[in-house]
Amino acid sequence: MTQLGRILADILVPVFLLVATGAVAGRRLALDSRSFAKVAYWILGPVFVFDILARADLTADLVARVVGASVLAMLAVGLAAVLVGRLFRRPADVVAAGLTTSVYGNVGNFGLAIVVFTFGDSALPLAGIVLLVVNVVGLVVGVAAANWEEGGALVSLGRALTAPMTLAVVPAVFVNVADAELPLWLGRATTLVAAALIPMMLLTLGIQLSEMGMPRFSGDVVRTLVAKLVVAPAAAAAAVWGAGLTGMPAGVVILQFAMPPAVFTALIALEHDLAPDLVTTTVLAGTLVSVLTLPVVIALL
Repeated sequence: MTQLGRILADILVPVFLLVATGAVAGRRLALDSRSFAKVAYWILGPVFVFDILARADLTADLVARVVGASVLAMLAVGLAAVLVGRLFRRPADVVAAGLTTSVYGNVGNFGLAIVVFTFGDSALPLAGIVLLVVNVVGLVVGVAAANWEEGGALVSLGRALTAPMTLAVVPAVFVNVADAELPLWLGRATTLVAAALIPMMLLTLGIQLSEMGMPRFSGDVVRTLVAKLVVAPAAAAAAVWGAGLTGMPAGVVILQFAMPPAVFTALIALEHDLAPDLVTTTVLAGTLVSVLTLPVVIALL
C-alpha cells in the first residue's frame, strides 16, 4: 500500500466513517443538527478546552508562537481571498463570503480528530490552541464581514471573547499555572465529557452535511476552495517558519489550516444573509474535496 493509501485508510477513513454515520442517521432518524451542535458548543467544547489546557505541559513561549503563527496565517489567506475577489470584480457579499470561508476552517469537527490520528493524543493541547484562535478570529471576521457597515466588528468581537470555549481558557490556565490538582470526582468527570467531543462533532458534521444537499460548483466556489485548501496550509507553513516552530507543533498548525471551511460559516451566512447558497455550497464541496487534498498535506508533513 502506498503512503497516500495508508493515510486514507488509517487517518481519514475513521473520520469520514463517523461523518457518514452522522449523515445516514440524520436522514433516517430525522435528527436535528442544531441540538447536537448546541451540546458540543455549550457543554462538550468548553469542558474539552478546560481539560486539555489544564493538563497541558506547554511553555508560554510555545503557546505564543503557535498563536502568532495561526493569526499570521489567517491574515495572509484572508488578504489573498479579498484580493482575488477584487481582481475578479466580484460583488461585496461574494468577497465577504470568500473571506469568511477562507480563514475559518473546520478545526473542530474535522481537525481535532485528524490531528490526533496523525500526531497522537500529545498533539491535542496544541490543536486546541489553534482551535481557539481560529474560532475567535474566524467568528470576528465572519460576523464583521457580514455587518461591516453596521458596526458588526465590535459585536462579533464581544461574541467571540464571551463564547463558552473562550471563557474556559481562564480557569484552565489558572489550574495549569498554579499546578492545582482537581478532586478525583471532578477530574474524571471532565475527562469523560471532554472525550465525547470529537465523536460528537464528527457525527454532528455528518448530520449538518446531510441537511445541505448536493453542492453546485462555480468559479466562486473553486476560487475559495483553492484559497482554503491550498493557500491556507501554504500560508501556515510560511507562518510557522517565521515563528520558529518545527516538528509536531509546526505540523499541527499546518494541518489545522489544511481543513475545509467550517460548517459554522454556513450558520453565519444564513443568520446574516451573506451569500448563504455560496457559503453552504463551499462548505459541503470543501469537505468532499478535502478527501483528495488532506492526504497530500499529511504525506508532506
